[in-house]
Amino acid sequence: MPDFTTLSIAPDPQQPRIARLRLNRPERFNAINDAMPGEIRAAVEWANAEDEIHVIVVEGAGKGFCGGYDLAATAESHIEHPCQQEKTPWDPMLDYATMKRYTEDFMSLWRSAKPTIAKVHGAAVAGGSDIALCCDLLVMAEDARIGYMPTRVWGCPTTAMWTYRLGATRAKQLMFTGDVIDGRTAADWGLANLAVPAAELDAATLKLAQRIAGVPRGHLAMHKMVVNQVMLSMGLEQTQMLATVFDGITRHNPEGLWFRRYAQENGFKAAVQWRDSGRPIPEGDEARELIRQMSSATPPSLDP
Repeated sequence: MPDFTTLSIAPDPQQPRIARLRLNRPERFNAINDAMPGEIRAAVEWANAEDEIHVIVVEGAGKGFCGGYDLAATAESHIEHPCQQEKTPWDPMLDYATMKRYTEDFMSLWRSAKPTIAKVHGAAVAGGSDIALCCDLLVMAEDARIGYMPTRVWGCPTTAMWTYRLGATRAKQLMFTGDVIDGRTAADWGLANLAVPAAELDAATLKLAQRIAGVPRGHLAMHKMVVNQVMLSMGLEQTQMLATVFDGITRHNPEGLWFRRYAQENGFKAAVQWRDSGRPIPEGDEARELIRQMSSATPPSLDP
């Protein structure tokens, strides 16, 4: 079997036509580090090269599927990163190249000739929702959560899958609010194929995977190609390009820079609590003034 640092992949012991790709950083809620996107792509390529495998199940070790990008340490520090640049002016194409590579790695799940199923327990949020929604099918525990909270500040989903998977009206609701929804709601809205009690999640996912695995590989590949072509004809690749550019802007415009400065001063957890609370996000000149205060020797008052 391939040897990875952030995940594992192997045929299911009882059902060898099903490969199980497990995100395996449970101590960090399977958060996405620099290595994970490329390892997802490599794992998908391995499964596609194995003739016996017909379907890939993507799951998370530990308490949840994936908590998004592993940002806590870098958000609180002044470390330079292509996607969290401290220099001014920032280099948008350096940011874009990095995030576009991550997006293309996640999209290997969508381009895979063999169907992919995300099995979500706990949470698939922020970048973790990108991974889940790049899979062809989504099976969730009823109490699991999915959403992209950083749309409130400091993020834009680069895979742009919400609209293509959910429709414009519901996608706008989630993108405008940054709210998360549970598995029951996801199934009601048509985002998830199934939502089942947590204790039944593995069995329900494997039942669906086994049903798919009985179909010849060539038939699966053709049917997937037809559906994917519809999404491509609707402009998926162009939308992803725009979303990836916008993602970089959200992290380097006044609002994004305020969020990072606040995390550096008060900790990432405090910044996330502000973001998710519904309190107004400082913007424009207000954000610039708060950034100036936080850069000065005198601690600012940040109470609204």
